[in-house]
Amino acid sequence: GRLNADNARFLLLAVLIALYMLCGAAVFSAIELPGERRAKQRWEERLQNFTRRHNLSRAELRDFLREYEEASVAGIRVDDIRPRWDFTGAFYFVGTVVSTIGFGMTTPATVGGKIFLIFYGLIGCAGTILFFNLFLERLITVIAYVMKSCHERQLRRKGVLPNVSRRGSGTSEADSLAGWKPSVYYVMLILCVASLIISCCASAMYTPIEGWSYFDSLYFCFVAFSTIGFGDLVSSQNTHYESQGLYRFGNFVFILMGVCCIYSLFNVISIVIKQSINWILKKLDCRCCHRCQRKLFRSRRNVVMPGNVRSRRNISIETDVVNESDTDGRRLSGEMISMKDFLASNKVSLAIMQKQLSETANGYPRQMSSKQNGFSGGVGALAIMNNRLAETSVDR
Repeated sequence: GRLNADNARFLLLAVLIALYMLCGAAVFSAIELPGERRAKQRWEERLQNFTRRHNLSRAELRDFLREYEEASVAGIRVDDIRPRWDFTGAFYFVGTVVSTIGFGMTTPATVGGKIFLIFYGLIGCAGTILFFNLFLERLITVIAYVMKSCHERQLRRKGVLPNVSRRGSGTSEADSLAGWKPSVYYVMLILCVASLIISCCASAMYTPIEGWSYFDSLYFCFVAFSTIGFGDLVSSQNTHYESQGLYRFGNFVFILMGVCCIYSLFNVISIVIKQSINWILKKLDCRCCHRCQRKLFRSRRNVVMPGNVRSRRNISIETDVVNESDTDGRRLSGEMISMKDFLASNKVSLAIMQKQLSETANGYPRQMSSKQNGFSGGVGALAIMNNRLAETSVDR
């Protein structure tokens, strides 16, 4: 049933995600682990040289570094940066909270702030997700309208749609294209192009202002727009910028547009993934059906089967779901044939057998031809068999 199909889809998706995570972990470990080991070795050498040069113990130096880490969590940095908890910094923080980006460069340190964040984020994240869903609906509507208009123009060029006047065109076009829907692959391509354009434009702004390389800017755009939010690169953190107000406004607009487009793209990609999973399950089910059918035909080659068995090439998920009767549904299931099925498929033979049994029991056997052909009479089933063989021989 539908529940079993949903469970199979869920289990297959869970297995694929687990395999995807294992492969990703193996790739990232192979790429990043050597660099981490080299960086740790360089740090140990610098730490050892520093303690020797300034005649400090390793324990004292490590205690000092731990204090700096605590200060860094509170928002203190070596370089001069803007205050984290002024109004603009707090507004930037709540933006990362409700959008679920969560860079991590600013976090509440007080108990009151942490308690307030729990309730604030609960409502804010829910409201923002609702906004993203409504944005996705309207975006898909606009894309579908544009694609439908382009499709109508193509049909007019090919002569499929008549070029009628504008007054009557609305009804005729609506009737001719009532069932038309845009392909999910075209929608995915459009969203990919839109996300790429926004990311490239935002990277062109971040590169000169933040001092990042263009690749780092693209990396930041994906991490921020996808709401992953590692926090290794964060925009708008310096004290002063050229045209600071304009830059912060542009930063806000790019992040908002990028998050909306990437969120919409993720939803469309999830539809494609679901279709791929359904295709895999369909292939697996078809193979299982073919194998079970071959085994059934081999094991029951000499067994009486109900009539009108469907050919093997017509078996599929769709045809198996809609069966002509319960009898058809059991033909390929390997179950024993019930008496009801046997009677339904052998009505004519049983009627003839019943008539012959009645005639033999009443002493009025079927009149044989003058030529007995060597067949002797009998009683009951033996008589019926002899009469049938005699008739066959006479007909020949």
